[in-house]
Amino acid sequence: MSGGEAIPDNPPADREPPSELESGRRLRRLPGHGGRHDLIKDGVGWGLTARLAFQSLGVVYGDIGTSPMYLYASTFSDGIKHDDDVLGVLSLILYTLTLIPLVKYGFVVLRATHNGEGGTFALYSLICKHARVGLQGQPTIEDEEDEEDEDQKNEVSKDAREMASRLKSKLEDSQFAKYALLVASMFCAAMVIGDGVLTPCISVLSAVGGIKQTIESMTQETVVGISIVILIGLFAAQRLGTERVGSCFAPVMCVWFAINGGIGLYNLLKYDPSVVRALDPRYIVRYFSRNGKEAWISLGGVVLATTGSEAMFADVGHFSVRAVQLSMCVVVYPALVLAYLGQVAFLTKNPHLVADAFFKSIPGTLYWPVFVVAILASVIASQALISGTFSIVQQSHSMGCFPPVTIVHTSSKSPGQIYVPEVNWLLMVACVAVTVGFQTTAGICNAYGMAVVMVMVITTSFLVLIMVMIWKVNLLLVVSFVATIGTTELAYLTSVLYKFPQGGYLPLTFAGVLMLIMYTWSDVQRRRHHYELHHRISPDEDSIGAGATTHQSLSRLPGIAVFHSDGDPAPLHGIPPVFKHYVANIPALHSVVVLVSIRTVHVARVRVEERMTFSRVGPPEMRMYRCVARYGYEDGRRRSGESGHVAFEEMLVKVLMEFVRANAMGLELVEEIEVIQRAWDDGVVHLIGEYEMIAGEGSGFWKRLLVDWGYSLLGKIVWRRSGPRVFDLPCSRTVRVGMTYQL
Repeated sequence: MSGGEAIPDNPPADREPPSELESGRRLRRLPGHGGRHDLIKDGVGWGLTARLAFQSLGVVYGDIGTSPMYLYASTFSDGIKHDDDVLGVLSLILYTLTLIPLVKYGFVVLRATHNGEGGTFALYSLICKHARVGLQGQPTIEDEEDEEDEDQKNEVSKDAREMASRLKSKLEDSQFAKYALLVASMFCAAMVIGDGVLTPCISVLSAVGGIKQTIESMTQETVVGISIVILIGLFAAQRLGTERVGSCFAPVMCVWFAINGGIGLYNLLKYDPSVVRALDPRYIVRYFSRNGKEAWISLGGVVLATTGSEAMFADVGHFSVRAVQLSMCVVVYPALVLAYLGQVAFLTKNPHLVADAFFKSIPGTLYWPVFVVAILASVIASQALISGTFSIVQQSHSMGCFPPVTIVHTSSKSPGQIYVPEVNWLLMVACVAVTVGFQTTAGICNAYGMAVVMVMVITTSFLVLIMVMIWKVNLLLVVSFVATIGTTELAYLTSVLYKFPQGGYLPLTFAGVLMLIMYTWSDVQRRRHHYELHHRISPDEDSIGAGATTHQSLSRLPGIAVFHSDGDPAPLHGIPPVFKHYVANIPALHSVVVLVSIRTVHVARVRVEERMTFSRVGPPEMRMYRCVARYGYEDGRRRSGESGHVAFEEMLVKVLMEFVRANAMGLELVEEIEVIQRAWDDGVVHLIGEYEMIAGEGSGFWKRLLVDWGYSLLGKIVWRRSGPRVFDLPCSRTVRVGMTYQL
């Protein structure tokens, strides 16, 4: 084993089992268990990086790659009023494309991954790791020691350390800041998910609408119908997984970027090579001087050049940082620059065709091949945000901010490649509804820009905190970053807010509904967490029942009782309250009791010898044990011809006996082994705790609304996915123990 200490097979009885976080760290260090990002960091060759970069073209860049189809039409919705206006807009596009997707996301934001994952919650988790700003949990001593070592390694200046320390203290001392960070994370995640609804609609509608250029009899209703069929097919293909989808889509996107770059270069040379003078930023100043308010409003169209930038960060867990940077710099950025240059060169000679600039600028003989590739590219454009939505939902759930959903890992090599069926089909329904409701891309563009810019602004705000507090960047560089990129994004934000009545309300509506769900779930889970910590039973107590009931007065039943927990922290530090509730009402225990907490860690497979760790609960004569069972998402939990629960039960008893042999001796060892063997022969019963949350006595109206109505409704919808239902437990040997938590 390299890079870390192994988890002992049989820890001493007086030692607490490793925490999930500790176990996750150790397991991630095992060779062969890391994600693709770990392989790249460890120096596995450029061949793998190139292959991942190729696959990323089919997943990450479809959105930003299809922006040329509708950007100029959206920016010049009222036509081109001055010949130099196209040069002013081109200059805006080139500098925006360079500052935001290339510099900000490609070289700054991608450095802020957390355990190889990207997205808003990754930024929030990174901040929580280095400061006590989370509403649950604290950073570990190991984190703080690693931070000090990193400072020494990077030779951080004294002023930077002091500034980081002051910012950290202010955040930790402010309850408002803690809530603000959490709410901002939820809002940003909700906006990205809303973006995942809008992207497929606008991309597919834009591409399919191109057919009207050659078939004039084609009605808009027909275009909408074709778009809906394509959207349904796209979401149906998600179950194949990111790797398969990316491998299929990547060649198409390579062709698409080659076409964009090639046609752009052709138009640039044919119509007006001098448009490269738009690199002079004075054209931006003149554009605003001539058009004033209209120029400011047009920023809402220009910002569409950056759509999909957030997917670079949200989807990085599916690939690697280096792979995403490679594909951006070598393929995507050069192709987009040529595409925008070529369209402007075409528009200098044909300003009246701005509404259909993309398709009109295609050389006649290439129209139909380009149209077919455009349709395929528009489908792929949707993939970036769909994959990003899956990742964000998973991160939200792991942070306790989203109800349980089915998460299917589609790759044994990369833990970030997942498929979430419920979210997939809900996205499909929402996309179809938006497509039918708006019919054209005009209103969707207004809504689309709102979602894009708000996510960018929040990401930049989080990034500034990370630069100061974690990276300890020189203050001058931080100020420069805010003055250039931050100011640019705020300018775009003011423009898209102006279009709120024309469709900008849509992403905010999506975000509002998702925020309500996420906040309700997060708040009640936090209250439940504190309730369980407050009401847990210490394993050192002589009394584990209620009132005067002690272990001497408990009746003992034959067999083994496996008391499952749904992954709450209480089993690691004490006995969960539901166990006390069970014993208080049924003063009887099986001859052997095992409190099991099943954890799925963020690796593909966990070695068998590291899968279960045991510790003793209470005095030895109680025959009570705690077991933490860790499984990777690709671990096979059943053997050929066996049910899953049979393999689990056999392993549980085997490891339990090994633990007893290592921690007992003499007659005590013989007696304990005999008791366990006899109980195994008598059979195993599985007890599962189920919980109802209600507002406590004296609670106010809003708390009752949140807990008794909001959370209760969500609980009824998702109850089938809560709890440890991973082994197909036999109904005849499963007992559910219900308990009401008065929060």
